[in-house]
Amino acid sequence: MKKIFALLLSLVTLCALMLAAGCGGSEKKAEAPKAQPVKELRVTYVKSPLNIPSIVDKFNQTTVKGFEKDGTKVSFPVITSGAKQTEALAAGSLDIASCLGGTSAILAASNGVDVKVVGIYSRAPKAFNIMVRDPAIKTAADLKGKRVVGPKGTILHQILAAALAKEKLTLNDVQFRSLGIPASVNALLSGEADAALVAGADVLRAQRAGARVLANGEGLVDATIVIGVSGKFLKEHPDVVQKYLALHQENLKFMKDQQAKAYEFTAKETGLESDDVKLMAPWYDFSTAITDKDIKDLEATQEFLMANGMQKKKIDIKSMLAEMK
Repeated sequence: MKKIFALLLSLVTLCALMLAAGCGGSEKKAEAPKAQPVKELRVTYVKSPLNIPSIVDKFNQTTVKGFEKDGTKVSFPVITSGAKQTEALAAGSLDIASCLGGTSAILAASNGVDVKVVGIYSRAPKAFNIMVRDPAIKTAADLKGKRVVGPKGTILHQILAAALAKEKLTLNDVQFRSLGIPASVNALLSGEADAALVAGADVLRAQRAGARVLANGEGLVDATIVIGVSGKFLKEHPDVVQKYLALHQENLKFMKDQQAKAYEFTAKETGLESDDVKLMAPWYDFSTAITDKDIKDLEATQEFLMANGMQKKKIDIKSMLAEMK
């Protein structure tokens, strides 16, 4: 009996030791270490053509205040070129491209840049226009052989191609020269160009100087601007990206609830009159959810880039989408 009792006691002791070590079917997995908050979050600030959510964010300091409690400093490098934004994402000197042209995102992804689209910033087909002064130019068909200026490889360039295609013409049927938007308006007004590709406040400037809209993106191109992030940053800090998007929604809510104040901020930041902001604001759809229509528009953008030799390698558009829930 003493031997049996000693054996039982040994077994009880052994089981207790095993349980203490996490054995015996009661193993507790070690908790994954919590993601360390980032010390600095770098988000582009681009106010044009009429990026009201970004302007509201600047005036209300929404993102800055939202990350203060985490000890995260937010900086806002001003990078207006889509190509330079994606270069910065690739170099690790930028974390979030708050409003990145769909063309730039696609070109970057096709060239191997790890860029992910986590939402839509805006759609604004009415804000992107082909403008002329000559009363003899009534449709895009009348642009054949004419001098057209505007930024190459952009949404505006795509709208020109789509408008020409509708008339069974191609970009080869016009004399196209790449210029920035303000310079394009100046060329049109001075008579150095017959048509200019114009967006945002420059549309009003051109109109007030005697130009008119020949065509815009309506029915042709949705002019999709996306929210892009570094794929590496998204993988390492999904919580930070999610929080940024939630703060972006706060700016959209402010725009809806306090529209007059949002327009006032925008007028101050852009130098526009309040009535101008009120006129142009309805041109923009700032809802962030990525829809099937958005995907089709991005796919059409890729076809435009491929057809005009600006993109060499075709990608699966859905592969660069990482919409946050």
